[in-house]
Amino acid sequence: MKKVAIATLLCFLGLTQVNAQVSFKPGLRAGLNLSHFTQTDDSDEDFKSKSDFYIGGFGELKLTKYYTLQPEITYSRQGSKYEYRGSSNSTTFDATYLSFAVVNKFTFNDKFNFHVGPTIDFLVEKDRRIDYNSDVDLAFLLGLGYNFNSNFGIEARVKKGIVPVLDYNDSQTNVVFSFGATYTFDIK
Repeated sequence: MKKVAIATLLCFLGLTQVNAQVSFKPGLRAGLNLSHFTQTDDSDEDFKSKSDFYIGGFGELKLTKYYTLQPEITYSRQGSKYEYRGSSNSTTFDATYLSFAVVNKFTFNDKFNFHVGPTIDFLVEKDRRIDYNSDVDLAFLLGLGYNFNSNFGIEARVKKGIVPVLDYNDSQTNVVFSFGATYTFDIK
Protein backbone atom coordinates (compact mmCIF):
# COMPACT_ATOMS: atom_id res chain seq x y z
CA MET A 1 0.00 0.00 0.00
CA LYS A 2 2.87 2.34 0.80
CA LYS A 3 4.37 1.72 -2.68
CA VAL A 4 1.05 2.55 -4.34
CA ALA A 5 0.79 5.82 -2.36
CA ILE A 6 4.36 6.81 -3.33
CA ALA A 7 3.74 5.91 -6.99
CA THR A 8 0.50 7.94 -6.98
CA LEU A 9 2.26 10.94 -5.40
CA LEU A 10 5.11 10.78 -7.96
CA CYS A 11 2.61 10.46 -10.81
CA PHE A 12 0.64 13.47 -9.49
CA LEU A 13 3.81 15.55 -9.17
CA GLY A 14 4.82 14.55 -12.70
CA LEU A 15 1.43 15.56 -14.10
CA THR A 16 1.57 18.85 -12.22
CA GLN A 17 4.93 19.60 -13.79
CA VAL A 18 3.66 18.69 -17.29
CA ASN A 19 0.54 20.84 -16.85
CA ALA A 20 2.65 23.80 -15.79
CA GLN A 21 4.25 23.77 -19.26
CA VAL A 22 0.97 23.64 -21.17
CA SER A 23 -0.61 26.98 -22.12
CA PHE A 24 -3.74 28.05 -23.98
CA LYS A 25 -4.19 31.29 -25.92
CA PRO A 26 -7.08 32.28 -28.21
CA GLY A 27 -6.50 34.22 -31.38
CA LEU A 28 -7.86 35.59 -34.64
CA ARG A 29 -6.80 34.97 -38.24
CA ALA A 30 -7.80 36.73 -41.46
CA GLY A 31 -6.54 37.21 -44.97
CA LEU A 32 -6.79 36.56 -48.69
CA ASN A 33 -7.98 33.35 -50.40
CA LEU A 34 -6.98 32.43 -53.96
CA SER A 35 -9.18 29.47 -54.81
CA HIS A 36 -10.05 27.33 -57.82
CA PHE A 37 -11.44 23.94 -58.78
CA THR A 38 -8.94 21.39 -60.06
CA GLN A 39 -8.56 20.89 -63.81
CA THR A 40 -9.30 17.81 -65.89
CA ASP A 41 -7.37 17.07 -69.06
CA ASP A 42 -10.32 15.69 -71.00
CA SER A 43 -12.67 18.61 -70.37
CA ASP A 44 -13.34 21.77 -72.37
CA GLU A 45 -13.73 23.62 -69.08
CA ASP A 46 -11.00 25.87 -67.77
CA PHE A 47 -11.05 26.72 -64.05
CA LYS A 48 -8.98 29.69 -62.90
CA SER A 49 -8.32 31.26 -59.51
CA LYS A 50 -10.64 33.78 -57.93
CA SER A 51 -9.75 35.95 -54.95
CA ASP A 52 -11.80 36.44 -51.80
CA PHE A 53 -11.24 36.48 -48.02
CA TYR A 54 -11.27 34.35 -44.89
CA ILE A 55 -11.70 35.25 -41.23
CA GLY A 56 -11.71 33.03 -38.17
CA GLY A 57 -10.64 32.20 -34.68
CA PHE A 58 -8.36 29.63 -33.11
CA GLY A 59 -7.23 28.24 -29.79
CA GLU A 60 -3.50 27.74 -29.44
CA LEU A 61 -2.82 24.83 -27.07
CA LYS A 62 0.95 24.85 -26.64
CA LEU A 63 1.88 21.37 -25.45
CA THR A 64 5.67 21.58 -25.77
CA LYS A 65 8.22 24.19 -26.80
CA TYR A 66 8.05 22.95 -30.40
CA TYR A 67 4.49 21.59 -30.76
CA THR A 68 1.12 23.34 -30.61
CA LEU A 69 -2.31 21.82 -31.25
CA GLN A 70 -4.47 24.54 -32.80
CA PRO A 71 -8.20 23.94 -33.39
CA GLU A 72 -9.68 26.55 -35.75
CA ILE A 73 -13.06 27.77 -36.99
CA THR A 74 -12.89 29.82 -40.20
CA TYR A 75 -15.43 31.53 -42.45
CA SER A 76 -13.95 31.06 -45.93
CA ARG A 77 -15.19 32.49 -49.23
CA GLN A 78 -13.99 30.31 -52.08
CA GLY A 79 -15.00 29.20 -55.58
CA SER A 80 -13.52 29.41 -59.06
CA LYS A 81 -13.57 31.39 -62.29
CA TYR A 82 -14.86 29.34 -65.20
CA GLU A 83 -14.19 29.62 -68.93
CA TYR A 84 -15.22 27.32 -71.72
CA ARG A 85 -12.02 26.66 -73.68
CA GLY A 86 -11.97 28.71 -76.87
CA SER A 87 -14.33 31.34 -75.45
CA SER A 88 -13.37 34.70 -73.99
CA ASN A 89 -16.36 34.83 -71.63
CA SER A 90 -15.79 33.92 -68.01
CA THR A 91 -18.10 33.27 -65.09
CA THR A 92 -17.27 33.27 -61.39
CA PHE A 93 -18.70 30.57 -59.14
CA ASP A 94 -18.88 31.49 -55.46
CA ALA A 95 -18.98 29.12 -52.49
CA THR A 96 -18.77 29.97 -48.80
CA TYR A 97 -17.63 27.42 -46.24
CA LEU A 98 -17.50 27.21 -42.47
CA SER A 99 -14.28 25.30 -41.90
CA PHE A 100 -13.27 23.34 -38.80
CA ALA A 101 -9.56 22.46 -38.74
CA VAL A 102 -7.23 20.68 -36.35
CA VAL A 103 -3.83 22.17 -37.10
CA ASN A 104 -0.61 20.63 -35.86
CA LYS A 105 1.84 23.52 -35.59
CA PHE A 106 5.56 22.90 -35.20
CA THR A 107 7.61 25.93 -34.10
CA PHE A 108 11.31 26.45 -34.72
CA ASN A 109 13.42 29.15 -32.98
CA ASP A 110 10.23 30.84 -31.64
CA LYS A 111 9.62 32.55 -35.00
CA PHE A 112 9.07 30.09 -37.86
CA ASN A 113 6.30 27.50 -37.75
CA PHE A 114 5.05 24.69 -39.98
CA HIS A 115 1.32 23.79 -40.18
CA VAL A 116 -0.29 20.49 -41.20
CA GLY A 117 -3.71 19.03 -40.50
CA PRO A 118 -7.17 17.95 -41.63
CA THR A 119 -10.25 20.12 -42.08
CA ILE A 120 -13.93 19.52 -42.53
CA ASP A 121 -15.71 22.29 -44.44
CA PHE A 122 -19.48 22.82 -44.48
CA LEU A 123 -20.99 24.66 -47.46
CA VAL A 124 -23.10 27.48 -45.99
CA GLU A 125 -23.72 29.51 -49.16
CA LYS A 126 -23.47 28.41 -52.77
CA ASP A 127 -23.87 29.73 -56.26
CA ARG A 128 -27.33 28.74 -57.55
CA ARG A 129 -26.13 28.47 -61.18
CA ILE A 130 -24.33 25.17 -60.57
CA ASP A 131 -25.10 21.97 -58.73
CA TYR A 132 -22.66 21.08 -55.97
CA ASN A 133 -21.89 17.42 -55.36
CA SER A 134 -21.79 17.70 -51.58
CA ASP A 135 -22.41 20.21 -48.81
CA VAL A 136 -19.34 18.86 -46.97
CA ASP A 137 -15.71 18.92 -48.07
CA LEU A 138 -12.88 17.04 -46.40
CA ALA A 139 -9.47 18.61 -46.94
CA PHE A 140 -5.88 18.70 -45.78
CA LEU A 141 -3.81 21.82 -45.23
CA LEU A 142 -0.10 22.55 -45.31
CA GLY A 143 1.44 25.89 -44.43
CA LEU A 144 4.17 28.09 -43.04
CA GLY A 145 4.06 30.94 -40.55
CA TYR A 146 6.28 33.58 -39.04
CA ASN A 147 5.75 35.21 -35.62
CA PHE A 148 7.00 38.79 -35.31
CA ASN A 149 6.37 38.69 -31.56
CA SER A 150 4.19 36.71 -29.14
CA ASN A 151 1.02 38.32 -30.53
CA PHE A 152 1.36 39.11 -34.24
CA GLY A 153 2.26 36.75 -37.08
CA ILE A 154 1.74 35.98 -40.75
CA GLU A 155 0.89 32.71 -42.48
CA ALA A 156 0.64 31.13 -45.91
CA ARG A 157 -1.24 27.88 -46.50
CA VAL A 158 -2.54 25.59 -49.20
CA LYS A 159 -5.68 23.52 -48.62
CA LYS A 160 -6.64 20.66 -50.93
CA GLY A 161 -10.12 19.14 -50.82
CA ILE A 162 -10.73 15.47 -51.51
CA VAL A 163 -14.51 15.50 -52.08
CA PRO A 164 -15.65 16.34 -55.67
CA VAL A 165 -17.23 19.80 -55.83
CA LEU A 166 -19.38 19.70 -58.96
CA ASP A 167 -22.33 17.33 -59.33
CA TYR A 168 -21.71 16.54 -62.99
CA ASN A 169 -17.97 15.80 -62.70
CA ASP A 170 -16.31 13.63 -60.06
CA SER A 171 -12.82 15.02 -60.61
CA GLN A 172 -13.02 18.72 -59.65
CA THR A 173 -12.03 19.44 -56.03
CA ASN A 174 -11.32 22.64 -54.09
CA VAL A 175 -7.82 24.10 -53.96
CA VAL A 176 -7.26 27.18 -51.77
CA PHE A 177 -4.11 29.25 -51.28
CA SER A 178 -4.41 31.49 -48.20
CA PHE A 179 -2.21 34.41 -47.17
CA GLY A 180 -2.97 36.29 -43.99
CA ALA A 181 -2.21 37.57 -40.53
CA THR A 182 -2.78 36.17 -37.06
CA TYR A 183 -3.21 37.84 -33.68
CA THR A 184 -2.82 35.80 -30.48
CA PHE A 185 -4.19 37.26 -27.24
CA ASP A 186 -2.08 37.26 -24.08
CA ILE A 187 -4.15 35.56 -21.41
CA LYS A 188 -2.55 34.63 -18.12
